[in-house]
Amino acid sequence: MSELHRNSPAEGEDERLGFVHENLEGWIPSVSTESEIRAALEKAFDYRGDLTITLKSGQKIEGYLFDRRMNGPRLSDCFARVMPKDSADKISVPYSEIAALAFSGRDTAAGKSFAAWVKKYNEKKAAGEKNVGLEPEPLD
Repeated sequence: MSELHRNSPAEGEDERLGFVHENLEGWIPSVSTESEIRAALEKAFDYRGDLTITLKSGQKIEGYLFDRRMNGPRLSDCFARVMPKDSADKISVPYSEIAALAFSGRDTAAGKSFAAWVKKYNEKKAAGEKNVGLEPEPLD
């Protein structure tokens, strides 16, 4: 058996490849405890849509969470880095200032796993389509 053959997926195994994103669109997690805040922001970091963050001051920030800094054991040492929807600026929001979090934007990664692509590819090929290739789907 060649090296290439051993490392390629077995028949049917390709349906299990890729990362299936949890559907979080519209989810409003509880952020009343430190562990809930940390867990929600970990999920927010993997989310490929906009969030609405409500600060303890009442200010709302809608945008994309592109990074987080967990610099210490206290929430005040940790920051979510956000690109606001209405600004080119990048802002840091201390975890300790977050009163509420909502997964308000469309998740652009939902349903776009490798397994979903393989399934669509196999359907097109079975239907007799020619020149079936890897083509990105539109985001909107």
